[in-house]
Amino acid sequence: MAGRLPGDLMVSVSGFRGKVGSCLTPELIASLAAAFGAFLRGDGAVGPVCLGRDSRTSGRMLSDAARSGLVSVGVDVVDLGIVPTPTVLLSAEKGSCAGALVVTASHNPAEWNALKFAGSDGTFLDAPRMERFQQFLETDFNRADWDGLGSSRGDSGAIERHIEHILQLPILEVDRIRNHRFHVAVDCVHGAGGLMVPALLEALGCQVAGIGLDPDGRFPRDPEPTAGNLSRLGGLVRDCGADLGFAVDPDVDRLSLVDRKGVPLGEDLTLALCAATVLRREESPVVTNLSTSRVVEDVARSASVSLLRSPVGEVNVARRMTEVGASIGGEGNGGVILSDLHLTRDAPVACALVLQHLLDAGTGLREAADRWPSYSIVKEKVQFPIERIGEACAALVEKYPAAERNSEDGLRLDWDSEREWLHVRPSGTEPVVRLIAEASTEARAREIVGQARELLSHHAVGSQE
Repeated sequence: MAGRLPGDLMVSVSGFRGKVGSCLTPELIASLAAAFGAFLRGDGAVGPVCLGRDSRTSGRMLSDAARSGLVSVGVDVVDLGIVPTPTVLLSAEKGSCAGALVVTASHNPAEWNALKFAGSDGTFLDAPRMERFQQFLETDFNRADWDGLGSSRGDSGAIERHIEHILQLPILEVDRIRNHRFHVAVDCVHGAGGLMVPALLEALGCQVAGIGLDPDGRFPRDPEPTAGNLSRLGGLVRDCGADLGFAVDPDVDRLSLVDRKGVPLGEDLTLALCAATVLRREESPVVTNLSTSRVVEDVARSASVSLLRSPVGEVNVARRMTEVGASIGGEGNGGVILSDLHLTRDAPVACALVLQHLLDAGTGLREAADRWPSYSIVKEKVQFPIERIGEACAALVEKYPAAERNSEDGLRLDWDSEREWLHVRPSGTEPVVRLIAEASTEARAREIVGQARELLSHHAVGSQE
């Protein structure tokens, strides 16, 4: 598809993201999908491409366009319809597919959508392969003739297979979970999770109460499952007397937790509790990204295993897990990767691991979380000229010479003696710079972020002089 991509399209290792009707159109999606099909063929990949989407109102339109693009270059398509993103990737891996396309903007608001690309191993393209694909977009490729077009077929069983794979995991004591009869409240924010999360929980013997289960894509709130967005779930937990609450994002790769009093735990606790479940049963390093809380490090230390960090991004965590043979990993946004299932963030498997953890601990969710040190994370987004981020990071290093630093993804500064850190990085999903700090108190974390914001503001002003 030789030609210039729209200037306001967000292009990153996680795919191509934009606002529907502005930079993101069916024509663009069809061209990108066709290019991806040709790219896979050029790489020698064989088999169909798995296609799925979340529940956004634009999803059917863009998914139809993606399917047409693939068929136009002679690639067969297995269309899963509305399913969680991890379901698409699991289906691609287990179904001997050449790759996968997912139409989803994950946690972005409803006006956004995106196209994400995965290989035959069921993981998203890593940076080198995505770079090669972007270079391929600048070339011309052949479309199929009338008698060489690809075929398309539906597959309505992907969610059921995904649930069955989870239930068969050796790490889960499924009968014990079923016998406990957990009472769980869920908020699927009208995303794809409504089609899977309640069904999985019921298969685990849970009594389920839910909101946002209809996958119509009309999100009643900001769809990101952060603590500030979970007040309705907290109310549901209290009203129905649930043991705990689960909230997922629209494409179901992130899980947030709410205790029996309706109070959110914070997204980093999801990975911490799931890691503790795995490490109770096997010795394995833990992998997480540079923006994740030290509480995951505390869990690893308690099991006498190492914690390794990667740049932000699911595929970066997955690749590092493969390198070191890690059984568990993920990100502090509630994304959990269990390698025994697949190397993909998977909120449904995280739900099961949390229930298993509560059985292991013999306590409620809040008591299980309180076993670990408590930290406060503050996250802010600031407008900043991305071309000057290197200069700003250099100024931060100069300002804090005693801090341990990691430059794999923006800049992370650690003060080990104070158990504090700061991460400054350009976003891969929005035109902003993210500032994340953690400390023992919220006031101190806000102070660290404020100092970083002030320094960035100075350099942003300098760029305009």
